[in-house]
Formats: sequence, C-alpha cells, structure tokens
Amino acid sequence: MMACDSLFPASLISASVQADLPHGYVVRPLQRSDYSRGHLEPLRDLTYIGEISEQQWIERFDWMASCQGTYYVVVIVDTTKESRGSIVATGTLVAEKKFLYKLGIQGHIEDVAVVKYEQGKKLGRCLLAALTDVARNIGCYKSILDCGPRNKGFYEKCGYSQAGQEMECYFDEEAKERRV
Repeated sequence: MMACDSLFPASLISASVQADLPHGYVVRPLQRSDYSRGHLEPLRDLTYIGEISEQQWIERFDWMASCQGTYYVVVIVDTTKESRGSIVATGTLVAEKKFLYKLGIQGHIEDVAVVKYEQGKKLGRCLLAALTDVARNIGCYKSILDCGPRNKGFYEKCGYSQAGQEMECYFDEEAKERRV
C-alpha cells in the first residue's frame, strides 16, 4: 500500500512551536522518506531498537498511515548545510479513542528522543510542545506519558504533572532484559 508522504497534516503543529526552535531546525510530521534522513538515530540514543531495514520501516509507516487519526509522529530536522536535513529528534502521539469521558480521545505521548549531540538546545521541549499541540488540535481531552524519575522535572517544566504509577508486564524476555 502506498501512503501519502506525511503521516498527518502539518497544520496540526502550531507556528509558535516552529518559532521557538533554534535557527536551522524545522518541526514537522514524519514523512515516508525519513528512513534515509536518520529517523531511527534519536531512537537509538533512547533505547534498543534492533535492526530495521528500510523496507520494514516503510511498511510500518504505511501501516501507521492506514490507521488514520491514531498515530502522529513528529520529527525535528536540522536543515543546516553540514547536517543535510538529518532528523535529530522524534516523538509519537497515539490517539486512543475511548468510551470514557463522552467518547473522548486520550493522547499517549511515547518515544520522545533527541540525539545525544543535540541535547541541551531545548529541542525536547519544542518536540513535546508540538506533540501537545497535535493532541489539543485533534480533540484530545488530555495527553499522558510515562517517564523515569530522572526525566520527571523536564516534563513538569513542560506542563505535565504526576498522576499515578506506571505498571508493566513483559511478554518478551529480550525486551524485559533491555528494559524497552
């Protein structure tokens, strides 16, 4: 199945998020051609991802695109000449359609990652602002995320507050060992 180039309309990300980025960076939806721009690199700095071929990546992109209104992957691209348009940050919003709260939509923010050599430039904050924008613009009544204790302060600065405890139950031993 051939999907459209962008995973979702760029208009769901407000211009104010772009304005907050340092010069030479662009925030936008994930595109079908982004494997070659290094989409997996920020994720490698976050956790184990395994070996993923370009064909496998495109198949996953097309599947996400076919689930219209569910997956919103945002990337930040370094557009400077030296970088040649490489992706330096990524994050995902998953829109869960619920029976709760008047058939509401709850956003789940996942896989927020900035490549190590770009950390400290407030790209993570801009990425989270973009994901929060998308959640608001698609009608989520709230968005939630899980994070470790060392990242709690960062997310609080971005407007999130602690609301419980995360629980997990692994079904894959390798994933459990790698804590992914």
